[in-house]
Amino acid sequence: MTSRERVKAAELTAAGHAVPANTIASRRRRYQAEGLVGLADRRPVRRRAEFGSVPEAVVEAMRKAIKEGVDTSTRNGAYLIWRTGEILRESGGEVELPARRTLYRLLAKLTKRTHATGSAVTRRSKAHGANAPFGELTVSAPGEVMQIDSTPLDVMVRLDNGVIGKVELTGMIDVATRTLSAAVLRPTTKSVDASVLLARTVTPELMRPGWVDALRMSRSVLPHRRLLTLDERLEHAAAKPVIVPEMIVCDHGKVFISRNFRSSCRFLEIDFQPTHKGAPFQKGHIEKMLDSVALMFAQFLPGYTGRNTDQRGRHPERENVWSLPELQDLLDEWVIAKFTDRRSSNTGSELRRSIDYMSVTVRDAFLCTSFEWCRSRARRWWDHGCRSPMASSLLIRWQTWLAGHPVDGLPGRGG
Repeated sequence: MTSRERVKAAELTAAGHAVPANTIASRRRRYQAEGLVGLADRRPVRRRAEFGSVPEAVVEAMRKAIKEGVDTSTRNGAYLIWRTGEILRESGGEVELPARRTLYRLLAKLTKRTHATGSAVTRRSKAHGANAPFGELTVSAPGEVMQIDSTPLDVMVRLDNGVIGKVELTGMIDVATRTLSAAVLRPTTKSVDASVLLARTVTPELMRPGWVDALRMSRSVLPHRRLLTLDERLEHAAAKPVIVPEMIVCDHGKVFISRNFRSSCRFLEIDFQPTHKGAPFQKGHIEKMLDSVALMFAQFLPGYTGRNTDQRGRHPERENVWSLPELQDLLDEWVIAKFTDRRSSNTGSELRRSIDYMSVTVRDAFLCTSFEWCRSRARRWWDHGCRSPMASSLLIRWQTWLAGHPVDGLPGRGG
């Protein structure tokens, strides 16, 4: 048989196919054992062990060690390898650990993109995130979806009792227009503060002593005279958008899931939608807004502490810090003068580029796809005692449309 295999190999080589005799012998044995299927090329379906020769028990023990460290403080790879050995001994198995270099290579594969030895915040966020692909919530109208959250402000403040300390910033943002509708500062945020924030969102912001006239609503492109006949408070109002929320998205903080805040939302017929626990990405707009306040506002103030202790200077409390009422007044002015009129590449910022005042109340037809939406929203707010410029503007548009007259360049009944 061996001589025949050599002869066949010589024939194939003479024909231009260099095949050694041992290959002919291997193919013959496979044909005898499996038939014609044995002659097929198995390289495309050949499977290799994902982790080489490392035992499966070691892989599972290391995965368990990595999972245990999701919500704990960050440790290095040496601890995870030690914990892997402890798990194997606790299980009662007699599996021997591979070489240390092999364990480190295995650890690098299992901890890829998990931040197991990196930032604890990022590690928790990735571990508790959604497994399915992310979707996108399409928002087409102001107030359709708004997000609220609270965070410590990185600035030392002189509190009411004269003590220097830090305060918390609570804000609400409209997803459709990226409008910061209201922001309040408190030493410790309580449920009543969240309700106050909601009340400030649906009411006009009054001008303060010392503010320039350019911040008045009458100086904006809003139809101020027409709205003034419906709400006298607009006579001294600042050019801050007034948005009535339809849905509020928040996390599971005690302030927002409290009975007080839920009652306020129920009174205004606002849908209350908490996110999943440990999922801050589900309200990313307000998270980014709070970060922008630190970059665009807080770092320009005396007593700025930085985001963490690594960025904190020496004795920021000894600087000439602001009092809490003064800082709240400055924040309100900054929101109207700077944050509302900022330029952004985010969705919905085309309205901000075209007019100086956020077009929530003037050009709402950019986002409202039908007059039926305007009628239902305006009538709902008006019947429940809401006399905000948003409800007034929408109600005027609907009534004028019924009369068959164009409004601000929009087609009338025959358009």
